[in-house]
Amino acid sequence: MKIDVLLGLQWGDEGKGKVVDYLAPKYDVVARFQGGPNAGHTLEFDGHKHVLHQIPSGIFREKIKNIIGNGVVLDPIVFKKEIEGLSKFEIDLTKNLFISKKTQLILPTHKLLDAAYEKAKGKDKIGSTLKGIGPSYQDKTARNGLRVGDILAPGFKERYLNLRGKHENILSHYDFEYDLQEAEAPFFDAIEFLKRFKLVNSEYFINNSIRSEETVLAEGAQGSLLDVDFGSYPYVTSSNTMSAGACTGLGVAPRNIGKVFGIFKAYCTRVGSGPFPTELFDATGEEMQKEGNEFGATTGRPRRCGWLDLPALKYAVMINGVTELFMMKADVLSIFEEIKICTHYKLGDGTLTEEMPFQLMDEEVEPVYKSFKGWHVDVRDVKVYDNVPAELKDYIAFIEAESGVPVTIVSVGPDRTETILR
Repeated sequence: MKIDVLLGLQWGDEGKGKVVDYLAPKYDVVARFQGGPNAGHTLEFDGHKHVLHQIPSGIFREKIKNIIGNGVVLDPIVFKKEIEGLSKFEIDLTKNLFISKKTQLILPTHKLLDAAYEKAKGKDKIGSTLKGIGPSYQDKTARNGLRVGDILAPGFKERYLNLRGKHENILSHYDFEYDLQEAEAPFFDAIEFLKRFKLVNSEYFINNSIRSEETVLAEGAQGSLLDVDFGSYPYVTSSNTMSAGACTGLGVAPRNIGKVFGIFKAYCTRVGSGPFPTELFDATGEEMQKEGNEFGATTGRPRRCGWLDLPALKYAVMINGVTELFMMKADVLSIFEEIKICTHYKLGDGTLTEEMPFQLMDEEVEPVYKSFKGWHVDVRDVKVYDNVPAELKDYIAFIEAESGVPVTIVSVGPDRTETILR
């Protein structure tokens, strides 16, 4: 049995949480393989809306085993708050939530370092969520980090103090005031809370599931264009957000990857700084933002909005080996008489290209658009593809033809029922 991978193909916020929740009944295991509390996966069902940050999106299905993999960075304080926020659903999470012992911990000083680094960058700031993600991954690669399994060791407190001292030494070189004592009490309280859960060798857990013919869905966070290697560097996250990240983030061999589901919005959005070729700075962009309720699930920051960027989408399809496309928020574009797709980039020397430039921020890039007639009708009540407006079908058909990948799910609203399966 091979595992399927679900990930975003843009700059995050594509709607991964809804899709995982929708697909979850088909799987025995749902596993997060990278990212941390900077993720915000929004699920809506039965009149409820809930945002998950670190917990896999299959958590609302009691029979599904959910794994936080070794590629994730975990903030114990945020984790404890998340669990407490789920108490109203009366799910015993100690039974169906498993955490890799190799998952890196986010310490209070990681968040302080994140804020200090970002402040020092001034106008060149990355747009970090200030959740301590980058500094935690830095410690991982520098072999300084603390992992979830370390909390069970008798020398954990000593190791914590040693790493805290290193962080304080770094902070002393920045013009940055902080109060560490205020954050440490809830941290150690959350560490004790974390011990209630099943801490496992997740690589064995996943591979035993594969051998047992259990179905597994690997859930990504952020988006492919934020990948630390292949995204719009340096305006990226600190982990591998593409399908290969599922191998390293869960301990799965490449030969065990099956389907790769790529999620994209019918338009584009981006939170924070960084290049965005199709960004709209006019009333159209404002209407798109308002209609799509484009505000970050984690930070609340307004998302920048623009037309669909086909070169970027095809790039993400290529590096991920996407086998199926899921298009989200088709309902948002219903308000427009005319809809555009960027098909090429026009570079500073006048040449046209479909490739992503090496340094997108420094290249002079002008999007070249193809226009489509809008469907201009409410599609949220559409349940079957035969009833989809012809204009929307044309839009989808063009994307399929250009990407070479079928669009098998079309989302027409935030609720799990507002989904068209082709």
